[in-house]
Amino acid sequence: MSAFQGGVIMAINLEDYVASIRDFPKEGILFRDVTPIMQHPEALKEAIRLFVEYAKSVKADVIVGPESRGFVFGTPTALEMGLGFVPVRKPGKLPRETVSCTYQLEYGTGELFMHKDSIQPGQRVVVIDDLLATGGTAEATAKMIEELGGVVAGFAFIIELIGLPGRETLKDYDVYAMMQLTDK
Repeated sequence: MSAFQGGVIMAINLEDYVASIRDFPKEGILFRDVTPIMQHPEALKEAIRLFVEYAKSVKADVIVGPESRGFVFGTPTALEMGLGFVPVRKPGKLPRETVSCTYQLEYGTGELFMHKDSIQPGQRVVVIDDLLATGGTAEATAKMIEELGGVVAGFAFIIELIGLPGRETLKDYDVYAMMQLTDK
């Protein structure tokens, strides 16, 4: 659990900008969609403000974001802080030498990649993404950062799905979520 509390007062309630779609991607799941946050400038600005506050609190040197919503929220956070942004991509998307990590999906495996020169030894890295569920993407990202000599200063998410093992998967790291919701 992160000691960071995300500021004293949120200017707006971000939960009001999360769409809930029943039975997507399969029956029994309540999908939590953050695209309304992206569509409303005041909500997007608030999400970025909270990400910046968190990244400052853990003294980030660089921001990393997994494809694709990590790009949407991580890039403006890095820009606001005057830091670099490092994308984490799916196979075949990065043109230079890479490191990779395979991780478990619900049905099979996935693989993520980072440029080999994207993280410098000792850099404090904050990983930003929209949602923490099982933690597989986040854990794979952490392994690549550490392989490159970086220090994972923390993970920041808009939503943490409670009842899923994400926080347990990331138990060795600082984790901040703007809100906790269920997928049921």
